[in-house]
Amino acid sequence: MTSIEQTILSNLIHNEDYMRKVIPFLKEEYFTESTTKSLFKHISEFIEKYNTQPSKDALTIAFHNDKTLNEDTYSDLINHLDTLTTKESNIEWLLNETEKYCKDRAVYNAIVNSISIIDGRDKVHSKDGIPSLLQEALSVCFDTSVGHDYLDDAESRFEFYNRVEARIPFDLHYMNLITNNGIPNKTLNIILSGTGGGKSLFLCHVASSYLNQGKNILYITLEMAEERIAERIDANLLNTQIDQLKDLPKHIFIDRVAKITNKTNGKLIIKEYPTASAHVGHFKTLLNELKLKRNFIPDAIFIDYLNICSSSRFKPSSGANSYIIIKSIAEELRGLAVEFNVPIWSATQTTRSGYSNTDVELTDTSESFGLPATADFMFALINTEDLEKQSQVMVKQLKSRYRDPSKNKRFLLGIDRAKMRLYDLEESAQKGITDAGEEESFNLNRKFERNYSDIKI
Repeated sequence: MTSIEQTILSNLIHNEDYMRKVIPFLKEEYFTESTTKSLFKHISEFIEKYNTQPSKDALTIAFHNDKTLNEDTYSDLINHLDTLTTKESNIEWLLNETEKYCKDRAVYNAIVNSISIIDGRDKVHSKDGIPSLLQEALSVCFDTSVGHDYLDDAESRFEFYNRVEARIPFDLHYMNLITNNGIPNKTLNIILSGTGGGKSLFLCHVASSYLNQGKNILYITLEMAEERIAERIDANLLNTQIDQLKDLPKHIFIDRVAKITNKTNGKLIIKEYPTASAHVGHFKTLLNELKLKRNFIPDAIFIDYLNICSSSRFKPSSGANSYIIIKSIAEELRGLAVEFNVPIWSATQTTRSGYSNTDVELTDTSESFGLPATADFMFALINTEDLEKQSQVMVKQLKSRYRDPSKNKRFLLGIDRAKMRLYDLEESAQKGITDAGEEESFNLNRKFERNYSDIKI
């Protein structure tokens, strides 16, 4: 038994303050020998069951009752237990050493598991998942926070309410209205629509808007060529119909792009990957290369679109169903947003029934309901023949962590498909679109306020 392992086990028994701080983070797999693994297993099981430290007598009885132990192992456990007599007085040093030991062991185990994947002994995980294993191991840390105290932490909570959160606003009034003036960092935002419903158009419009605001944008496409995405953004920014771009003289085209360059401090990078071939591991590599080679750090990332990404955790041949795969991709993309401190925009398809539905719901999400469960913000683009004739598209909120999604649940935007643009409509165009239930909800809230107005604070 190594010295640090003996110190850890000894203090789990004799140092209650230490035990309560580290027991949530210790794992049986961190111990190197079968005897120490078994000793930790019995200690942790006792703590979990009785919420207190086991005595030596209690552990001896537990060893005796464990029918899986042979005589030699039982004897080794008793001998090891007799050596656990010390209590470290410097708990800060002990916590730091324990955290360092756990991280070292987690990295070692991740390397061993990675070798197993490379050798083909692991039939579930793919080689692309190896970076995630190592990253998870390197992120091991002891978070000793036990939560937010509602009464004692009122001051910090008030400061949180009044803190200005970094957001990227839209150039569309109602989109700002429903998102509390823009999309914050560390979020996953999803557009739901059928084939040809305007998902890529919406993504290209928002990317163009962000570029106009001086933001750095990374646009990843797995569906169309890089040049096709650039063509759509050209149509938007140059205010030119997409089928007329090729007719512009070269000097005029270059001159218009130069004017855009002079108006913004941002950059737009478009990267194409083959369909279903790229996952967050590839995206992280791209982000690191852009930072190193071009000094480019994005303010927002667009991924067109989620369902044709691959998962870094599951092989295509692993047997995992579409629910697990799509949920995994969504979780990985949201993790990417958190790690790089950016908002991520993406899109997904409706089901076959949802394609013709004029009132799309979350249940119309294709392949996996795990996607809307993971997303921070999700809305549908709804098209009908009447709306198409009027060059309009309906937006319906499906989920939002930014504001109450029942307010302005539906609204209309103007759409210019030739120029790949969206625009605000006159307020009169929204009449009859707002849900009738909103007024009822408002009245119920006022009733609730009256019923509780007598509470004294």
